[in-house]
Order: sequence, then structure tokens, then C-alpha cells
Amino acid sequence: MADMELFRDAVTAWAAGGPGGPARELAARLDIRTAVLLEGLSDAAAVDALAAGRGRNLAAEGICVLPMGGAMNIGRFARLLGPPGLGLRLTGLCDEGERGYYARGLERAGVARQEFFVCAADLEDELIRALGVTRVEELVRAEGDLRPLRTFLSQPAQRDRAPQQRLRRFLGTKKGRKIHYGRVLVEALHPERVPAPLDGLLTGL
Repeated sequence: MADMELFRDAVTAWAAGGPGGPARELAARLDIRTAVLLEGLSDAAAVDALAAGRGRNLAAEGICVLPMGGAMNIGRFARLLGPPGLGLRLTGLCDEGERGYYARGLERAGVARQEFFVCAADLEDELIRALGVTRVEELVRAEGDLRPLRTFLSQPAQRDRAPQQRLRRFLGTKKGRKIHYGRVLVEALHPERVPAPLDGLLTGL
């Protein structure tokens, strides 16, 4: 796991304009074959949690789960990691609203045929719908966040939103909360209720 973290750091530095040598050396030494490109850390936490729940060690399988730090970075990471760069198989998740942006970025990078799985709004929305509002509120209570949730729900701007929308917005109101609940919500899922994009991603790896 530590070696895979070194690879992720090397790729991130490379994407920011640093040298590619460290990433190339680690990719060869670790026999990395697939990169799972995700928008952020909360998506990575969810993917890692589902993989662990299914008894899989993705790093040992040569699969790197790689948060890109934003959807706009898809083209850059695809060029570095796909056929034009390290030659890895690419897959991942994207939001419905970003489907066109991903398609254009992958096409410009010369890797348009790679398979990405699309979430309706985002992964948090998929997880809340899979679990149901009542169950998510129970989890929020169990994690000690009931008071912040009640404070958030009392705000006038939230009163006209649907319960699912309010919960989705709540998860993004504090730094680190989306990452934490990316794991918590996935671990609470019944195996038959895993959202289709997330299930499709793991099944295809």
C-alpha cells in the first residue's frame, strides 16, 4: 500500500509539471496495469471501501485508485497514464453533468475508448438513494454529526429542497466530511444495493 501511495504521489507531481521518471519506475516495479481515475478523495474512499468489503486488495492486483483533484484534470492524467504515456488501462467514475467533458478530454488524450461509469448526479447522490434518507440519517447520528445536520437543515435555504438533496449538500459542508462518509455509506450498503456505477466499476476491474 505504501508503494502505491508513492506511485500516486509521483503521478500527481508529474501531472503538475514534474518529471515522469519516478512514476515510470514505480509503475514498472509495482507491475501496475490499471488506473482508476476519480474526481476526488471521497470517491477514492468509496471505491477502496467497496473493494475491501469484497475481499480485494486492488494494489496487490496492480490497480491504482487515483483521485485527480478535480474533473478538469481528466485529459492530463489520461495522457500521462494511458497509451500515450504509461500504457495503462484506464477506467473510473464521472458525474452525468461531466460526461461530455470527460469524453472530450479522453478523445484529445487519444484514449477515447476507455470505459468510465456515470453517476446520475455524483457518487454521494447514488449512495444516498441506495441507502435511503432514513438510513443515512441514522448513520449521521451514529457518527456523531446529528447536531451539525440539524443546524444545517434549519437554514432557510434548505427548506425547499428534497431530503435527499439536503443530505447530499450536508456531506459537502465541512472539509473531510465527504471523504469520511464515502467510506461510511459504502460500508453500510447491502451487497445487492450497491449503486450500478460503483458496482460496474469494481466488477470490471
